[in-house]
Amino acid sequence: MRVIDCDVLVVGMGPGGAAAARVAAAAGLHTIAVDKRSEIGVPVQCAEFVPNPLMRTVHETLSRVQEVSGMLTVLPSGAAEHSAFPGLMIDRARFDQGLAELAEAAGATIWRRTQFRSWDGELAVVQRDGESIALRPRFLLGADGPHSAVAVALGLEDQAVVFTRQYTVPLLQEYFDTDIFLSDAFPGGYAWLFPRGAVANLGLGADRRFESNLKVPLETLHQQMQERGIVGAEILGRTGGAIPVGGIRPMVHARALLLGDAAGLTHPITGAGIPAAVISGEAAGRATVAWLAGDTDALEEYAEDMTDQFGPALQRAVQRRRELEAVWRKPAAQEDRVMRSGWIAFEEYFAA
Repeated sequence: MRVIDCDVLVVGMGPGGAAAARVAAAAGLHTIAVDKRSEIGVPVQCAEFVPNPLMRTVHETLSRVQEVSGMLTVLPSGAAEHSAFPGLMIDRARFDQGLAELAEAAGATIWRRTQFRSWDGELAVVQRDGESIALRPRFLLGADGPHSAVAVALGLEDQAVVFTRQYTVPLLQEYFDTDIFLSDAFPGGYAWLFPRGAVANLGLGADRRFESNLKVPLETLHQQMQERGIVGAEILGRTGGAIPVGGIRPMVHARALLLGDAAGLTHPITGAGIPAAVISGEAAGRATVAWLAGDTDALEEYAEDMTDQFGPALQRAVQRRRELEAVWRKPAAQEDRVMRSGWIAFEEYFAA
């Protein structure tokens, strides 16, 4: 088996991995990034919304589609409340590809169609074009998503996840809100409509312990939105994926860090993970550079910084998930009062 030395190995080239690879390579480190997909960012498994603080990154990647100004939250009774919720709809594939291009421009080497297999603390074995290759990095960064193979190799258990299913459908009118649907039809999650110019992402997430068939409620939602005259009947695309909902898990390991979804930084209620991925990716890249330069505190400082930034919001979200788990598939799940306490648009969510 060939053995290749490098300074940094990044596993996973989503937004977090690409951000980390860019920082490490720009600092002059020999950085190899691997991704199991043949095309970065494809298939898209995302509703494609980002908040305004990511505008610089959206601009850098030329991925902007349209602005969003508000959120319309529909409760089980049918009552709806509108709130300000500014942000951007992006072309997620273009966003990821743009970040990967920036990493390559900084000097990172990206191996596509490459599967991470194992890590023994010194050698990482990957499978590429039918060949097993041993990489010997000075440092390993795990950015390979909710089912992180790096995390498993580091001895962590699988994360709790919610599964999603999404259609891309024609949008029949200009739309500048995100629509959120809270219902016992989507236990452990919610349904959404996110506008993207001439099309919309219509989808839902649910905990399979309560609902194993996501197609039926999504088909029902699609029909309802057609009857409202908002979307067309044609399904232009289908996608789905897993979202980690367990909160932060150990990020610092011997000569390794986890970031983004792999570190559990995704919001357990909304499923938002792109901002945390980019922020943690850049921070992990800086920590790696500092640690390899002799700063022995850099890794723990990274974990402390991420916990300070995201910990309180994630802890609250995990607690709200636990409270909702007690009512799914019970009459209380059809009460607006209960659902308001479990969604970020309402004051009740932030109550002690």
